[in-house]
Amino acid sequence: MELTTVWFTLIAVLWIGYFTLEGFDFGVGMLLPVLAKDDRERRVLLNTIGPVWDGNEVWLLVAGGATFAAFPEWYATLFSGFYLPLLLILLALIVRGLAFEYRAKRDDDTWRARWDVAIVVGSFVPALLWGVAFANILRGVPIDADMEYVGGFFNLLNPYALVGGLTTLSLFLTHGAMFLALKTDGPVRERAGALAVRLGAVAAVLAVVFLGWTQATTGTLASAVAFVVAAATLLAGLGAALVRREGWAFLGTFAAIAAGVAGLFLALFPDVMPTSLADGVGLTTTNAAATSYTLGIMTVVAVVFTPVVLLYQGWTYWVFRKRIATHHIPEPAAAPEPAPQA
Repeated sequence: MELTTVWFTLIAVLWIGYFTLEGFDFGVGMLLPVLAKDDRERRVLLNTIGPVWDGNEVWLLVAGGATFAAFPEWYATLFSGFYLPLLLILLALIVRGLAFEYRAKRDDDTWRARWDVAIVVGSFVPALLWGVAFANILRGVPIDADMEYVGGFFNLLNPYALVGGLTTLSLFLTHGAMFLALKTDGPVRERAGALAVRLGAVAAVLAVVFLGWTQATTGTLASAVAFVVAAATLLAGLGAALVRREGWAFLGTFAAIAAGVAGLFLALFPDVMPTSLADGVGLTTTNAAATSYTLGIMTVVAVVFTPVVLLYQGWTYWVFRKRIATHHIPEPAAAPEPAPQA
């Protein structure tokens, strides 16, 4: 196997890791005002992802760095052509991270409510725009003979891309609800389990439309197999949720997202960013790749450090595997009594 194919595959794996892991904490963030009835329940939801959300974002950083090093032409065209949506995603992630850190800095309901809005918006924007971005990559964008993006922002807002955005949004909401049903107890668990089934039904319809559309336009036999696996595991997850088998339900949405993303990359290969112009030149794993020497060094680094990162992140999830309920959340500390006047 050529090193360009190896690195295309590794980048696909990194995006699968990002969407399956960050996907559920996007879902938790968006469901904050829906499933939590008071501040203690909101703290339960946030504590389910508190130990892992920043680790989940590492997958995005590594995917971006790997793209920059392995396929610099792809990275340059992607970030210039998709500058505005990627900037909006970056700003949303920054605001979301600040909200997680600053929400508890003051014992004030208004203060916390404002940061809660930031968490919801900071989760919603990437959940929607990542689907829009990936759909446009698959569909093809205006790239000229010099391999430069020559379109505008509104080229990205087409029906296929919007369906892609709604698909990732609904899948992440379902994935987040499944995760909360698995990680919480009491009333939050009941609400999350019931909502997961309803959200999953919507996600299933959107996923069938989007993946079917993708298969009809750019699909291959391999992508068709992956899409069938995605549909089957999503339905299996919904069935498990109906009988309150939360672990299997979460694995179902996890596998569905993983198989769906794998199918998108299989449909894309060997392109990395096709052109929609008749006289344009699309980017492929060959003409967008770095030198063989660079790819060789990167491969050695990846072989050494990837298992270490996977082991560490797996250990983190194992340590924080238990359920959380409101009785685990301490009452806010009482304000100190004012000192008596002399």
